[in-house]
Amino acid sequence: MTRYIIRRLLQSIIVVLGVTLLVFVVLFQTGDPVVLLASPDATKEEIEQIRHEMGFDRPWYIQYADFLGNAVRGDFGISLRQKQPVFKLVWERIPATLELAVAAFVLSVSLAVPVGVISATRRNSIWDNLSMGLALLGQSLPVFFLGVMLIFIFAGKLKILPSYGRGDGGLLTELQHLILPAVTLGTFSLARTARLVRSSLLEVLGLEYIKTARSKGLAERVVIMRHALKNALIPVVTVLGLEFGTLLGGAVITETVFAWPGVGRLVINAIQQRDFPVVVGAVTIIAVVFVVLNLLVDLLYGALDPRVRYS
Repeated sequence: MTRYIIRRLLQSIIVVLGVTLLVFVVLFQTGDPVVLLASPDATKEEIEQIRHEMGFDRPWYIQYADFLGNAVRGDFGISLRQKQPVFKLVWERIPATLELAVAAFVLSVSLAVPVGVISATRRNSIWDNLSMGLALLGQSLPVFFLGVMLIFIFAGKLKILPSYGRGDGGLLTELQHLILPAVTLGTFSLARTARLVRSSLLEVLGLEYIKTARSKGLAERVVIMRHALKNALIPVVTVLGLEFGTLLGGAVITETVFAWPGVGRLVINAIQQRDFPVVVGAVTIIAVVFVVLNLLVDLLYGALDPRVRYS
């Protein structure tokens, strides 16, 4: 197990390095941030001076090496626009993004598992066809379209929920602001997880040990909950672990639609302003969270299924 953990940690480090390198290369192809920072009437000499002071006149691989060296110490640079440490800016936005991602995750899991179980145990029934049809629709709807439609219905027409912001008037107000973005962000995850639970449970229900349990006269509820569901959840846990990381990174569109003050909206604004340090720092932090979650999911296999062994 120790060797496996070390190997997975090394793989995770390679993934993070690959992500940061890709972001660096892509950002260098988007344009020169110094042109945006300099005044419109700045001379060529003044622009070159600003570029030299900020270190943008060095080769990109030198800048990348400097970034890695500083990032190991927790220093992701200074925002070109806000003149504040990048880590501080990202850290201030993380609670809002975590709040949204956790709410969407809890919503999707709490509904997807029972929906998938009922669909599998009532295969080809009206409930099964209806729930899987809605799940397919949930996977097909673009996030931005779903968000706009929810705003139009519940904020515009019915006027029962706020359409933007996080809310700062107490717990009830914050929950009201959270509902629409959480539903928007969690719908795709809910739909995919429900379909996965159904297919995985159907596969397990066809195994011999389930037939043996039924032949002993056990109640169907006991067979499903005690014997079948635990093994059926192994691939589901894999997806859920990755799904939470995806929700953290995928909140960019949702946060933009609902003006949610999270990391995703910070990244979008930084991209528009070509604020390179903020973009690279935020993406790096999100990548680290994602690979850590992936590692934890791998380690959960042994707890769910004793047959799983790591060489």
